[in-house]
Amino acid sequence: MKLLIVNGANLNLLGTREPEIYGTTSMEDAILSLKTEFPNISIDYFQSNHEGEIIDRLQNNDFDALIINPGAFTHYSYAIADCLKNIQKKKIEVHISNIYQREAFRQKSVTAAYTDGLISGFGVGGYRLAVLSLLK
Repeated sequence: MKLLIVNGANLNLLGTREPEIYGTTSMEDAILSLKTEFPNISIDYFQSNHEGEIIDRLQNNDFDALIINPGAFTHYSYAIADCLKNIQKKKIEVHISNIYQREAFRQKSVTAAYTDGLISGFGVGGYRLAVLSLLK
């Protein structure tokens, strides 16, 4: 399986950004952990603070399954939602924090409707849970 993990805006700062919310593990460490635990899966990682770059990466269509954390784009990017709608592969949306315990504007996901599931509130461990879900 070729798995693509895509992170949106500000998630390049994981490990240092608001550690009380997002923890202290960097995404590089989280990806390394996934590659170690799941050596038979090819894992590609992409992060961008730019909506169009995320859409361009998704439209490459060079993966078998997708884990996406759109970051703040979750709440308003109909462009990413439309892109996800057109991807006919397994897709899991992940959020590090529990978006339903945060500010009201963060409690709505316009992208989740076009994924097969949503994992929220388990820290970077949510990416692991998403991989396990995709393997079943």
